[in-house]
Amino acid sequence: MTPSTDRRRFALVLSGGGARGAYEAGVLSHLFEHVIPRLRPGFEFDVLSGTSVGAIHAAFAGATAHLEPADRAARLAHTWSSMEIGHVLRLSTADLLRVPLRALGFLRQEGKGILGGLVDVSPLERLVTKAIPWEALHRNLSHRRAGALCVSCTEIRSGRVTVFMDGALADPKPWAFDPNAQAIRTGLNEGHVRASAAIPFLFPAVRIGERYYVDGGLRMNTPLSPALRLGADRVLVIALKHNPVVGEHPPYPEEVITQPAFLLGKVLDALTLDQLEYELHRTELVNALIGRGQEVYGGEFLDAINVAIREQRGVGFRPVSTCVVRPSADIGRIAAECHRESGGLRTLGVLPELIARAALRGVPQDEADLLSYLYFDRLFTTRLLELGREDARRAEHEIFELLDG
Repeated sequence: MTPSTDRRRFALVLSGGGARGAYEAGVLSHLFEHVIPRLRPGFEFDVLSGTSVGAIHAAFAGATAHLEPADRAARLAHTWSSMEIGHVLRLSTADLLRVPLRALGFLRQEGKGILGGLVDVSPLERLVTKAIPWEALHRNLSHRRAGALCVSCTEIRSGRVTVFMDGALADPKPWAFDPNAQAIRTGLNEGHVRASAAIPFLFPAVRIGERYYVDGGLRMNTPLSPALRLGADRVLVIALKHNPVVGEHPPYPEEVITQPAFLLGKVLDALTLDQLEYELHRTELVNALIGRGQEVYGGEFLDAINVAIREQRGVGFRPVSTCVVRPSADIGRIAAECHRESGGLRTLGVLPELIARAALRGVPQDEADLLSYLYFDRLFTTRLLELGREDARRAEHEIFELLDG
């Protein structure tokens, strides 16, 4: 399938959020199996844009574009439903003794292009390598089954967002005017995806070329911008944060607010999940500006203002339609429920138990935001897979209307 050359350009935008990505996988599995087969023959997204765990899923979507829909869905779901936290976050007795030294900077985990980190990264490396058929990804991109794959990272030295991209539609020029971000066209591989998913302090930074990179979610967790800059005007976004109704969360007592685990969980939410709302609001604002301008000044309004817009940002404005699928339940609460029902993580290893204790210390019993980012175990991920499938089923008509074009 050749990426569309007319005005319609479809994009899939995938968020970051650690173990919360199981929800994203549930939405994608329903999309692969039940929505895409209903669209025009050969449909695939023109732009795949992801950061952190969303980068893993974006690469998976591009690498499996040639497979049957049910096979794509089953492979993705199996990866998450068979996950064990002791395999993803592994810690030996020797590693346990090294953790304080690594945390204080006296011992560095180096080799294979990695630097720092508190835990053994090899299980995560194998997960990324095994879950994504990389040769098929490069073949699909070269055959134009997908137009562009974008993986967002954070470059440690400068703190700038770096968007690595591959494919026929990959074009770094729209980033030439942005002082806070850069785009690099290159052949994407496991290293780019591991870098995007490298949660600082926990996982080591990954070396690409002469620079080190970590989780792209620090600066741009929901990578809507790359999709828009590459010309997408129909955008499906999978978010990883529940929008609470008024009164759902009562005010927290003062002793809770001062707890480090509680604060860190909320800070992660703000850094890695809340940017989406700002980006979507800005998209709606531009749509309203275009619509009102054309009503008042006529159909040539957009072409006229885009002369100045392109001079400032390299790419002009255009109307953009979006569909956002987000959790219908609070993922932090689900993590707390799973931990209580399992009786804790003690049987799964030393590190999971330490993580759970630290992430839940002083936190209200009915939520576990920090734990929800690190709970890489089927006890939790299976629940999120089902929630993602159910929410995708509810939004199926809206998704189909967006992608049917």
